[in-house]
Amino acid sequence: MIVPPGPLKVMVATKPVDFRKGAVSLAALVEHELGLKPFSGVVFIFRSKRANRIKLLVWDGTGLVLVSKVLQTGGFHWPRAHDGVLRLSASQASALFEGLQWSKMHMPRIQVPVTTL
Repeated sequence: MIVPPGPLKVMVATKPVDFRKGAVSLAALVEHELGLKPFSGVVFIFRSKRANRIKLLVWDGTGLVLVSKVLQTGGFHWPRAHDGVLRLSASQASALFEGLQWSKMHMPRIQVPVTTL
């Protein structure tokens, strides 16, 4: 997958979207309905009603990249559908993209080093 440089930030739109939407329509949805910036380099993940299809939208610095995946059997594991977004770590997003149970993975807590003077 093509991703922007630096640490990967992933946001999941928990409410299903109309899968006829393209990159520009999904970017407008991110901005107007989710209140986030679609051109920030964050990866936004959207689901279909049946939860067997996902779309990933990311600004790579030169344009919008839209990736779509359809599972042939089964479905993607999703949180309960409600308005809003859910933040995932890069490893959780990778598991979601593979159709695995992403919620079983934990986000590591990064401790800020304590500096003494």
